[in-house]
Amino acid sequence: MTKQTFVLERIRTPTGPMLLVTDHEHRLRAVNWEDHEERMRRMLQRHHGRDTLELRHTTHSSMARRSLEAYFEGDIDAITGALTATSGTTFQRKVWKALCEISAGRPISYGVLAARIGKPKAVRAVGLAIGANPIAIFVPCHRVVGADNSLTGYGGGLDRKRWLLQHEGVGENMFTAQHG
Repeated sequence: MTKQTFVLERIRTPTGPMLLVTDHEHRLRAVNWEDHEERMRRMLQRHHGRDTLELRHTTHSSMARRSLEAYFEGDIDAITGALTATSGTTFQRKVWKALCEISAGRPISYGVLAARIGKPKAVRAVGLAIGANPIAIFVPCHRVVGADNSLTGYGGGLDRKRWLLQHEGVGENMFTAQHG
């Protein structure tokens, strides 16, 4: 098997240190917080093979990094249109594409997202696909909330989800009791 080498960048953010993984074509492969690095590595290995993947650290600033920095500096739209390459199933990629169509500051529920992709009864499957999203923030799974506007499950943690939503203009009074 051919060994794939991806580039790993570390970036400081208001939500904690983050990791960005890009390929030789500058496509974003994974984004996660440093405290979830093992989960990110497992996901990359699952999609690209344990023995065929190498992560190389760099200090050079990728376009993805500059976009993420601009996002955290207040340019919410800086993350849209980033070059990405994911290896999910057809269903997962459909969910991830729909996530990218959610407007900043206007979170929706899992049920609404399921209906948007034409699978209104697949709410749990949508939730699982969201949980498998390898590109946090760029594929904005933080914009999905419970049917009652509760902050539910987020791989980066509910505090980060709350911060991201507020950063995008969602008022604190929108949220109900937290779950998960």
